[in-house]
Amino acid sequence: MARILIVEARFYTHLNDLLLEGARAAIEQAGHSHETITVPGALEVPGAIGLAAESGRYDAYVAIGVVIRGETYHFEIVAGESARGLMALSMDGLAIGNGILTTENEAQALARAKPTEKDKGGEAAKAALAMLALRERFA
Repeated sequence: MARILIVEARFYTHLNDLLLEGARAAIEQAGHSHETITVPGALEVPGAIGLAAESGRYDAYVAIGVVIRGETYHFEIVAGESARGLMALSMDGLAIGNGILTTENEAQALARAKPTEKDKGGEAAKAALAMLALRERFA
């Protein structure tokens, strides 16, 4: 049984609840255990995963959050840098599923977050588990 850490940037509570529902269901359905921690925003997710990885307590990670385009350039920075940080950790060998939504509006985010629609939380968890299996295959 793998130990999965879900790291959520809890900014849009109602959307995060849906993403978490999907991620937790996918992990449990696969027979693994999970724990969830919360960070202030999407930019903090890679740092939290990096710190957790140093503990050696987890086998894989699921990044959860929602970034919705606003009126400033901040959207591009948050979306790009959080993805870049997660990719760097992945390239270092961590099994990570990226479920940080980057959308134009709340309606797009809602459709992607709902487990009954696009289930991006569940997909991120499945991606983390797939990368874990791949890492174990090549170990």
